[in-house]
Amino acid sequence: MLQITRSPQVFDVAVVGSGAGGGTAVKVLTDQGFSVALLEAGPMLNPAKDFKEHVLPYQVDHRGAGAHAEVYAGTPPWGFGYFAAPNGNWTLPGEPYSVAPGSEWKWFRSRIVGGRTNHYGRISLRFSDYDFQPEDGLSDPWPVTYDEMSPWYDKAEEFIGVTGTKEGLRTAPDGNFLPPIPPRVHETLIQKSCAKLHIPCIPSRMAMLTKSVHGRAACHYCGQCGRGCQTASAFSSSQAMVFPAMKTGKLTMFTGAMARELITDGSGKVTAVSYVDKATRTERRIRCRAVVVAASACESARLLMNSKSSRFPNGLANSSGQVGRNLTDSVGYSATGYVPALAGMPRHNSDGIGGMHLYVPWWLYGDQQKDFPRGYHIELGGGFDMPMLGSFAGQCARHEGYGKALKASIRDEYGSFVHLAGRGEMIPNRDSYCDIDPDRVDAWGIPILRFHFAWSENEINQVRHMQQTFASIIETMGGQIIGRQPDPRQAISVGGFIIHEAGTVRMGSDPRTSVLNKYCQAHEVKNLFVCDAAPFVSQPDKNVTLSIVAFAWRASEYLADEMRKNNV
Repeated sequence: MLQITRSPQVFDVAVVGSGAGGGTAVKVLTDQGFSVALLEAGPMLNPAKDFKEHVLPYQVDHRGAGAHAEVYAGTPPWGFGYFAAPNGNWTLPGEPYSVAPGSEWKWFRSRIVGGRTNHYGRISLRFSDYDFQPEDGLSDPWPVTYDEMSPWYDKAEEFIGVTGTKEGLRTAPDGNFLPPIPPRVHETLIQKSCAKLHIPCIPSRMAMLTKSVHGRAACHYCGQCGRGCQTASAFSSSQAMVFPAMKTGKLTMFTGAMARELITDGSGKVTAVSYVDKATRTERRIRCRAVVVAASACESARLLMNSKSSRFPNGLANSSGQVGRNLTDSVGYSATGYVPALAGMPRHNSDGIGGMHLYVPWWLYGDQQKDFPRGYHIELGGGFDMPMLGSFAGQCARHEGYGKALKASIRDEYGSFVHLAGRGEMIPNRDSYCDIDPDRVDAWGIPILRFHFAWSENEINQVRHMQQTFASIIETMGGQIIGRQPDPRQAISVGGFIIHEAGTVRMGSDPRTSVLNKYCQAHEVKNLFVCDAAPFVSQPDKNVTLSIVAFAWRASEYLADEMRKNNV
């Protein structure tokens, strides 16, 4: 019989997952004096060792191509490969997932303290009033309004630090902003082009510090945030939340802890988290008064569906049947343009922050002429990025010859390309969900997820609009799109690829059609909270992380208050 090791201590709260939601819960709860156990499936993070923000290719073996020349073989790791902050991948040894016939889905998992916040783009956009209370009737209203959430966005922005300017746009609500970053040359040209087309192009809202906040240094503009930030100027839950919480003495870390199941008592309350210690392959249990699940939207749904009992035969808190349903991801499409005005420019340091200094918020809300609902925003790229392996593969493919002529073409075109990426809203549909694969388990014996996913015509038509808009912006700059524009059905991103998955444990006012209430608390299990993007009712065109932090902050303060009242 498998021996189960139980923790002698009963923690006030067990938190599963250390990303944006879990890190926020840990910070709020330890600040208020509660004892917290944090379970993370990956190892501890050491920024001084694991982050490579200032390492150049010539300083490492194979110039960072990988021990097996992965970059040259066309199978590079995520991001910048060797240079990326440690973060996970689309495929993890021993952790498979399945995709139903006829579906496409890519599932990115992070396995390290801080999760995806160690490397994500840090775009921080508030959801709008109409995102919470849609006016077109195509998706359900959230059980909260923008006015209710605005104070929590204020708290989140003040703590993590978000750049921006007040623009008075309904589609891009103003926030509690740090000073913006001046635009680069290519962004200035894009902005001028957008102005001619009557499209707004405004300073970006990024979780990167333009002045010191809460002991974290201001950004030094090395432009390498995807490699991790040793000064913590770019927000990560590991550096800004988890590490400070460890110093309080109220946080106990359990790394290499693969959550298997939430254990409940006869009344249906969670009493422990069962996990597999990956180092010893033994099952252990963390006892707790309450639990916050923040393992990422799909992983959290998996944990609930695998937590079955006689009281919850379909999974914990799943009498509504909504756990795993309503799966969404951002609609994604990108295009690159060559702009002759940028060719042959004098070389200069255009690094800035690791990402865009300007962006295009949605500008056609209420337009009745377009053939799709909702909208998208546009993210900008370009400039003199640090050349890495493969940086000039496109030029080599387009220009014949070699030697001096090829080098001259590469030098002339360096910095002359702009990149536009659309991130749009997906409306939940009945064909997009995840469930438990009945036949397969992972390396730890835990049943795996199976994905079902389909874009609707709404999203396909949205990509067609992106294609037309991007071409107009680039052509108005005097440039041209590189390559042909494929049919929108082929051009649209694969589900999950944008890594904004959400909606699998939705909140709502009616327990018959939702899993959680407006505080991210399970209707059926009062000491269970879910604090990642799983509670989201819809997938607005805004990146999800800022809203994860805001909702997790609100839920954690509510949980703390309920625990003091002995209601949990």
